[in-house]
Amino acid sequence: MLRTIHQAGDVRNKAVILRCDFNVPLSDGQVSDDGRIRAALPTIEFLTNAGAKLVIISHLGRPDGSPAPEYSLKPVAERLSELLGKSVRFVSETIGPTASKAVGDLQGGDVALLENLRFDPREASKNPGERNVYASELALLGDIFVSDGFGVVHREQASVLELAKLLPSHAGLLIESELKVLENLTISPSRPYTVVLGGSKVSDKLGVIQHLLPKIDRLLIGGGMLFSFLAAKGMKIGKSLLEKEQFLNIQGFLSEADRLGVSLILPEDVVVASKFAPDADFEIVDADAIEESRFGATGIGLDIGPRGAELFSSMIKDSKTVFWNGPMGVFEFDNFAQGTRSVAQAMAEVDGISVVGGGDSAAAVRKLGFSENAFTHISTGGGASLEFLEGKLLPGLEVLND
Repeated sequence: MLRTIHQAGDVRNKAVILRCDFNVPLSDGQVSDDGRIRAALPTIEFLTNAGAKLVIISHLGRPDGSPAPEYSLKPVAERLSELLGKSVRFVSETIGPTASKAVGDLQGGDVALLENLRFDPREASKNPGERNVYASELALLGDIFVSDGFGVVHREQASVLELAKLLPSHAGLLIESELKVLENLTISPSRPYTVVLGGSKVSDKLGVIQHLLPKIDRLLIGGGMLFSFLAAKGMKIGKSLLEKEQFLNIQGFLSEADRLGVSLILPEDVVVASKFAPDADFEIVDADAIEESRFGATGIGLDIGPRGAELFSSMIKDSKTVFWNGPMGVFEFDNFAQGTRSVAQAMAEVDGISVVGGGDSAAAVRKLGFSENAFTHISTGGGASLEFLEGKLLPGLEVLND
């Protein structure tokens, strides 16, 4: 049974260390997508309204264990202040005298955000002993630990695993809501149940395909991974993304889907480009005729085609439960975003449960201008949501179980 924030008792004037996932994109020193910050607001407000002295910790990017100004959380503190309508004190270190004094100066209801956890190499160390030492130093700053960074609960990291062992620990409201939605996808989902997978690599999705195939009605494949499926079926794909080493797995999935009566659908057409660039010349061709485009064997598939998008959309809208992870094409380039846009629009029209599985999919729906309220749920953790649906035990959740 997961220990939740509701069981934390009276937190008035107690120092609560809150692990969030504020790994957000920055542009010109400002947060360009604040979705993960807004997702943490219910837990932050719950704790500050209860009178806690709130000490927020997070990572941002991959600074390789040393301070890097471009990965500072200071812009996050500024955006969080705006969203909360109150001052959030930014602290330029995670441990040490400056951090200790800043936390000591907090009053009930105050909020401080410490600097990037990954500026210290011990946070993501492969050595549990090193992580434990770092977690012990962090634990000195608080009385209670609340884990609410769903995007990192599948990681063995000091602020996720070891810190939770050192202090009374509880799951925050975001983790509660994420788990409720994901459990709906695995326990008696309403049917038809459709899973839409995209992104670049088949290897990233092996586990979730294998685990979900017996539970779903339809599997729609797009994105860069599509071209490995086409190649495994004997089609020529030009210079499109290819994982040849996955052919046996792909052929196994095709056979298993047929045996289970699951409709495994590939798009009928694709968008082939002359090069990987936003201004590339492109052509729409049948999926089995990529090298018959005017680009020949040098063509690159960068999106599903309009007929494929229409087929996917109709199947999505006909479903009662849909999980989508991975864009259908290179949505960052306007000419190759239509497949992803079509899937997002269909998801928004589902009369049932529609879950966007975090990561690039979440970034895509925001970039393309869709309201978050258009979907049942947008996950804040792409990797964590996939591993949960694969049936894996997530260390950051297991440590919160009684």
